[in-house]
Amino acid sequence: MKHSAQLSGWRLNLAASALAFATYFCMYAFRKPFAAATYEGAAWFGLAPKTLLVISQIVGYTVSKYLGIRWVSEVSRGGRWAMIVGLIGAAELSLLWFALLPPAGKVLALFLNGLPLGMIWGLVVRYLEGRRGSELMLAALSCSFIVASGIVKDIGRWLLQHGVSEYWMPVTAGLLFLPPLLVSATLLDRLPDPDLQDQAEREARPPMTAAARRDFATRFLPGLLLLVLVYLGLTAFRDFRDNYGVELFDELGYGRQPALFSSTELPVALLVLGIMSSLNRVRDRERGLQVLFVVMTAGLALLGAATLALERRWLSGQAWMICIGLGAYLAYVPFSSFLFDRLMAATRFTGTAVFAVNLADAVGYSGSVGVQLYKDLVVASASRLGFFKLFSYGLSLGGCALLVAAGVYFARQSQALTALPEE
Repeated sequence: MKHSAQLSGWRLNLAASALAFATYFCMYAFRKPFAAATYEGAAWFGLAPKTLLVISQIVGYTVSKYLGIRWVSEVSRGGRWAMIVGLIGAAELSLLWFALLPPAGKVLALFLNGLPLGMIWGLVVRYLEGRRGSELMLAALSCSFIVASGIVKDIGRWLLQHGVSEYWMPVTAGLLFLPPLLVSATLLDRLPDPDLQDQAEREARPPMTAAARRDFATRFLPGLLLLVLVYLGLTAFRDFRDNYGVELFDELGYGRQPALFSSTELPVALLVLGIMSSLNRVRDRERGLQVLFVVMTAGLALLGAATLALERRWLSGQAWMICIGLGAYLAYVPFSSFLFDRLMAATRFTGTAVFAVNLADAVGYSGSVGVQLYKDLVVASASRLGFFKLFSYGLSLGGCALLVAAGVYFARQSQALTALPEE
């Protein structure tokens, strides 16, 4: 802490951004490499083997988000590092079980893999929220999972090409990233807490009690319901694109080109980072929230426009994947980070934004499971690409309408709260 306490201004922003990025990037090596394999075989319980494995991990991840509503919101400053390291260790152990256990055991192993990992995001955000430079830091952090998702799957494919089996590949990838994760998490834990100027502009962010969580949810229930509905669709959409990217690219005619995911996700990450970082220039609490809603709505509109362009053959398959990735992440990234940070600031509510992030995540990943079950059990005859195109149109239209309604609601709430001292 002594050395980190000397950091200030742009140096602190840069250090915090880099360390948070590295920590969460490394976490993805314990979660996503398994999706690089196809796990072909006979259906299990009416589901394709890979679908069952994906759902099992997401269910564990979803349960983790519900647990995180309390545990991550209440964890003390001194307990964050130990919690991160312990959760990562449990996730890696479960990947070893994934390699060793029979088929039914492998499904359980991926559930146990997702169970600890869902809380890592909130723990990392706790180090960054409530600062004047939070948008910059959280934008960098958000880019970590955009870039990492592609890179760790490419690493998984590389391991497969070099003789590592489908079931040993995930634990091997995790071991490669364990040392850098420990280093980055340790350095992240040395960052100084938000100072008095941060608290004056963004409100204090103490651990949030059960009573405070209920108060926040009750006070802003209509707007939160609108946002959670959008996030439910966004999470399912983003997860489908992420977990079945191999199959989508195959149907688009790209086969198994090397570094395909990295070349698709890197431009998305850079564009999202540039757009989200620019939001830090809007210092006014209310205006900053309004601008954020405009950017998110534009992202959802891009989903429908890009899909229409693909069907009209104005875009190539890879360009379409980049465009829908950009659109989805412009709307998704704020939910994972600074939408709720801005909401806390605009509504003058004292507490940690991580509570609302975990609440949205818990519902969102529940929706992801539902969408994948619907695809394999109800519309099994539809191709993944055809289903995903229809999903793009539906999310674009419905999501834009819900976001506009949520933006109007919170603008009125913020204006009402601002006017109270004058009355």
